Formats: sequence, C-alpha cells, structure tokens
Amino acid sequence: MRKLLIAMAAFASLAAAEGTQRIIYTKSFPGSDPEYVSIAVDRSGMVAYKEMVDDDSPEMFQLEPQFTDKLFDLSAKLDHFKKTLESGLKVANMGAKTFRWEDGNDAGQTQFNYSTDPNAQALWNWFEWVTDSERDFLELKRAVRHDKLGVNDALNKIIDLWMDSKLVATPQLLPVLDKVAGDDSFIHLAREHAADLADAIRSQSK
Repeated sequence: MRKLLIAMAAFASLAAAEGTQRIIYTKSFPGSDPEYVSIAVDRSGMVAYKEMVDDDSPEMFQLEPQFTDKLFDLSAKLDHFKKTLESGLKVANMGAKTFRWEDGNDAGQTQFNYSTDPNAQALWNWFEWVTDSERDFLELKRAVRHDKLGVNDALNKIIDLWMDSKLVATPQLLPVLDKVAGDDSFIHLAREHAADLADAIRSQSK
C-alpha cells in the first residue's frame, strides 16, 4: 500500500509538471477539526488530501467521474477563480477558504470567508463532503486496525453520509468494507452494515 501511495504521489507531481488541469481547495480554521485541510483534484479525478501544510505524504484516492466533472464544471462557472467571491457581509468567521485553478501557465485564485455566489457555495459544499468522506474513512481504517468494538460506530458515520447523498470517493471503501463483512472477529452488526453498504456502492456503480 505504501508503494502504491508513493507511486500515486509521483504521478500527481508529474501530471502537475505537464500542465494537467487542477483545482486546489484549502481551508484554514484554527480551533476547528481539522484546523487545516488541502484537497487537490486533477482532471483525471485523482485527489491528494492532507490536513497539515507540510505533509509530504498526502492521502491519495480516486474521485468518481461524475463528481470530478461537477467540480470542474463549477470551477468554469466561477471563471476559474479569477474574480472575487467574498460577500463582504458581516458574518461569523467560517474559516479562510481558498479556491485555486492551475492549467499550465494559466492560474486563478481567490480567498473568502463567506460567499453568496451559488456556484461558490456549491463548490464549497462539495469539498466539505470530500473532507467528511475522507475523515470518516480514515477513522474506519483506524478502528479496523486498533479498535474493533468501534468499527460499527465508524461505519454508522459513513452510512449517514451515504443516506444524505454526501459520501464520495466510494471505491476506496470497498476493500475495507469487504474485510469487515467477512471477518468473524468483528461484531455481527458491523459485518452486516459493512456488507450492506458495499452492496449499495456496487449497485450504484453499475
């Protein structure tokens, strides 16, 4: 797995060097959880996710084509972030969010706390769903390795995202779900939930 991640990271770096279109979302919000997140998505749907600025080994995963298309469509509607999105309204601090567009020598970037632009709000929501999906997936992986009694609680968080149509990057879940479903060392309810979610994901992708 480690070798796979390194290979993916090398591929992402090469793609960037060759001018592949890329959207990068960052949010800095001290005191929140996480306090920082960076999500870079290239046109192929490859995602690099990290929660530390200096993390040189980000989580790498593949976003579904329909979600990738949505992100890039919204970016285009926002003129690839070459205009101001900040509303200027007096609202609570919601974190400093940055959208950045890269396409060879062409780049655009804008930062905002809150925007009234519906396309900016939609893109922001999508990246929040990516964040929630990845964090819950990482929590599930940790539970599988170190806290078998906590696996069902971790699964329930992922199922809630699925039921709310906010779960993305679902293919990466399948190996872990299959492991839980087929391992008698996990409680029956966890195995059942894992099997049901894996079936639902596979049915949706057909």
